[in-house]
Amino acid sequence: MMQPLMTNMTSSGNLTLSIVIPVHNGGESFRHCLDSLECFAAAAEITIVVDGGTDTSEELAQAFSQTARAQVLKVPQAGGPAKARNLGAQASHGDILFFMDADVTLAPDTLEQVLAAFDRQPQIAALIGSYDDAPGASNFLSQYKNLFHHYTHQQGSEEASTFWGACGAVRREVFLAVGGFDEAYRYPSIEDIELGYRLKRAGHSIHLCKQVQVKHLKRWEAFNLLRAEIFYRALPWTELLWRDRQFVNDLNLGTSSRLSILLVYSLLLALVGSFWWLGALGIAGIISLTLLMLNLPVYQFFLKQRGLVFTLKVVPWHWFYYCYGGFAFAIGTLRYHLFSKRNVPKTQLSQA
Repeated sequence: MMQPLMTNMTSSGNLTLSIVIPVHNGGESFRHCLDSLECFAAAAEITIVVDGGTDTSEELAQAFSQTARAQVLKVPQAGGPAKARNLGAQASHGDILFFMDADVTLAPDTLEQVLAAFDRQPQIAALIGSYDDAPGASNFLSQYKNLFHHYTHQQGSEEASTFWGACGAVRREVFLAVGGFDEAYRYPSIEDIELGYRLKRAGHSIHLCKQVQVKHLKRWEAFNLLRAEIFYRALPWTELLWRDRQFVNDLNLGTSSRLSILLVYSLLLALVGSFWWLGALGIAGIISLTLLMLNLPVYQFFLKQRGLVFTLKVVPWHWFYYCYGGFAFAIGTLRYHLFSKRNVPKTQLSQA
């Protein structure tokens, strides 16, 4: 392990910034991530935490550290991104901790925008950005998922209600004071959302800075997308929502999304009912038209970005997203009220 760097990226307000990246079997995406960091290597403190794994991620990180003067921490057995990020934060020294995933790349102005935001708004404790509108993987699901994420963040309230670990920054003293990420989350899940809720509960402000953008390289296929969306996000997020009562009208929890879930299930009931009563097909048509109109801004965005054919493929996936999201919310609600009425333990970080 190399000694921590003391040469950090600085802003006009003399804030210093440290980059923290957890990686577990990062593959080729991690290589591209490191390539995007090269131009910041001389100015920023970079801490890479290799969280177990069986591929060449550690070798890539070590080779990068020789030329970029980054420090590499190794966790022999994978403990999850929450634990890895906490270790990286403890080993870093910047006033601002910038967390990024190993499958994203920085834009030339990403870090400059981060520091500028903290300079302009000394009252904010943290900020999050978004994915850009040019995802790295070219297949339909990857383009759809990442563009939808971009759209959601670009339309969100600038007074954010949560944190985001793929492209998020927080004042180090605040991060340590609230206890860092909850290490009870052993897999990439909602550890960043949970941290955001604690930050808000402690009275801190989180800013959604829409100019801060990174490129997501992950390739989504149906199986890994549904597994991540349902088991790693929707179910634990539902339980967290009930635990903290954070039913805010923002990002994925907007009023239109909730209404769309009700409409999708009404549509399914109408289609099933049409086997017994043909008039239900007319009701299904009205519901479908209502769904289209309610989500028209989303489809206009996709039409502008990728054209008509792509947008026509988006619509059924988007409605399916509401379908499995609503189902996961119902199951998560039931599970919480029957089995999980407890507080998830939070790991407390000592001031380093």
